[in-house]
Amino acid sequence: MLLYQSVFQNSVGEAYLNLLHNLYIFSSETKINRPTAIDCLQAYSNWFKTLATTNQSWQDYLINQILTDHNPFSQKIQTQSLESLTPSLINAVKHDLKILQNIYNCSTEKISQWVTTASQYPGEIVYWSDSSSSKTFLHQNTDWSTALTELADYYQQHGTGIFAKYRAFRWEQGELRGIANPDPIKLSEIIGYDSQKQALVQNTEFLLGGYCALHILLYGSRGSGKSSLVKALLSEYGDRGLRLIEVNKSTLYNLPIIIEQLRNVPQKFIIFVDDLSFEEDDDAFKALKVVLEGNITARANNVVVYATSNRRHLIREFFADRPRPQDRDEIHNWDTVQEKLSFSDRFGLTLTFEPANQTTYLDIVNHLAQQAAIDLPQAELEFRAKQWSTRHNGRSGRTAKQFIDYLKAELGMIQN
Repeated sequence: MLLYQSVFQNSVGEAYLNLLHNLYIFSSETKINRPTAIDCLQAYSNWFKTLATTNQSWQDYLINQILTDHNPFSQKIQTQSLESLTPSLINAVKHDLKILQNIYNCSTEKISQWVTTASQYPGEIVYWSDSSSSKTFLHQNTDWSTALTELADYYQQHGTGIFAKYRAFRWEQGELRGIANPDPIKLSEIIGYDSQKQALVQNTEFLLGGYCALHILLYGSRGSGKSSLVKALLSEYGDRGLRLIEVNKSTLYNLPIIIEQLRNVPQKFIIFVDDLSFEEDDDAFKALKVVLEGNITARANNVVVYATSNRRHLIREFFADRPRPQDRDEIHNWDTVQEKLSFSDRFGLTLTFEPANQTTYLDIVNHLAQQAAIDLPQAELEFRAKQWSTRHNGRSGRTAKQFIDYLKAELGMIQN
């Protein structure tokens, strides 16, 4: 393998190579470190177990590894044409694809027969089902070395490596970690604040279109759906190359590092910072300020910051901060105060979410009830919704969602 070695650099691939190694040495004439029949059976058992954890056929698993592999070809083809790549790189891809197709064509049933023969196992060795559930262009192609155009198109559309495997990420311990099950909420589920939603969607369209999109601050009352709107963008635009990266306030000082990792990646990224606020002299404040205002490094046009906050002024201000005619006061203290108060202005767009009135709250309740297939008279539904908001967290989209979840569970218990 010249380029696609990492296809086997995982628990399933390593177990597969170990099994082949044991079978090869066992069938050879060497007597040094020669595995036993038990060694072959254990190697097969280990591969079977690791493959079973993927809940995929061996063929599906192998092709998924190829389609998400990060190597010089899959990396370059995302921004270059096939014709612009060197012949050596193209030949290396064809070479590896031929090998991988031979492995693909070797069924798990055939491998289990080899193990049975080598170990002289008296019974029947169970093999992992090869029934494929996917029908990609590689599944259907009889000669993978001729599928370079389709493979290039796939990499250009879906990306490679971690950005092909996941759409949502979290920055933890100095690295991006994929989120296998991101919040599935959709834009159609969020009712109210139509002008704010339209502005957020339009700016995201600018980002996906390759234009200079704005950083956005979503400010307003708690439970108004600010975070849900941002997360819903992933369901709407994930197929078009949008990726969402959650960064906690405590790790905002890593923002310059994160952005440099994303700068030359073809996908588009929203860095999502939830519930943003700062204390004075906060290092995170300084890091975010650099990203919003820029420095000597050119801005990465495929990255924007979407932050939510319940505070209009993101840096806490105290009355003691204001100028007083004392000897030790800063001479230009008002300039410092204005610097704090104007930080939110550094976002290109600020979307304000006012508290929901009763009409908006009931509209949200009725919409969520319809989606949840709750069959109650509207008058009863709205009466109970008003009671819920009074006894709990007031009128908001979050309160409406909590009420509907509770009501759905309550009605489900009664019906059962």
